[in-house]
Amino acid sequence: MINARTLLAAALAAALPLAAEEAVHPVEMSRDGLAGALFDSPDTLVKENGTVLDVTSLQSSDGRFASGMYRAGPSRWEIDEPYGVDEFMYFLEGGVTLTSSDGTVTEIEAGEAVTIPKEWTGIWETDGYRKIWVIYSADGSGL
Repeated sequence: MINARTLLAAALAAALPLAAEEAVHPVEMSRDGLAGALFDSPDTLVKENGTVLDVTSLQSSDGRFASGMYRAGPSRWEIDEPYGVDEFMYFLEGGVTLTSSDGTVTEIEAGEAVTIPKEWTGIWETDGYRKIWVIYSADGSGL
């Protein structure tokens, strides 16, 4: 004979695999990952003849927020159109010189952070760096 407790146990057991599939977990960037192992992920994008590595560790379910890690070699970019996303960056290695369109210079080194607003224009110069990035985009573009 099946009692209420047996039915409840069976229902819970049946629901557990479904609940586990729907579970959401924090995404960790471990010390090893931050030291560069994160770039070993098969999801790492390799750009510019291997001088740029970019990996997204998390993209929000609404597609407007993302975080990850980026490594680039020496480069200089003139950003004539607005940057397009709000981006927070924490530099683990190297640094960047940002010259805003009005001539204001901001230098960021390893151990420092900067936030670039989506409206920013200017010149981005670097001898190379490794950074953690966090991006917000209201329409999800640029992630």
